[in-house]
Amino acid sequence: MNEISDWIDELSPEEREGWDSFVNHVRRETVQGMAKSAFVMSLVPSKENVDVKFAVELGLAIMMDKPILAIVMPDGEISDRLALVADMIVRADIDTEEGQREVASKIQEFVRAQEG
Repeated sequence: MNEISDWIDELSPEEREGWDSFVNHVRRETVQGMAKSAFVMSLVPSKENVDVKFAVELGLAIMMDKPILAIVMPDGEISDRLALVADMIVRADIDTEEGQREVASKIQEFVRAQEG
């Protein structure tokens, strides 16, 4: 009988220790911090550069039913599914003063909308 192996079972002892450390950190810090937050704001990375931290935080935000504010660079792509779950998407160049003002304004608008 062929058993299907989980990729975690194939980690070396050192890799498994690193994985367990990451999981414990996420549970201890990220989950607890997110539970106290009113919403989640994330800079959306490019699709080519998978950002595991972003993926974990986005998954937790969805699981915890947190409002999501996604910030995307003007030329950045956002997947159709992320667009469906994000409560607000802001397209702005955060490297410019104008873009930073736009993001700050949208954050205020988002917070007001969440309050009521």
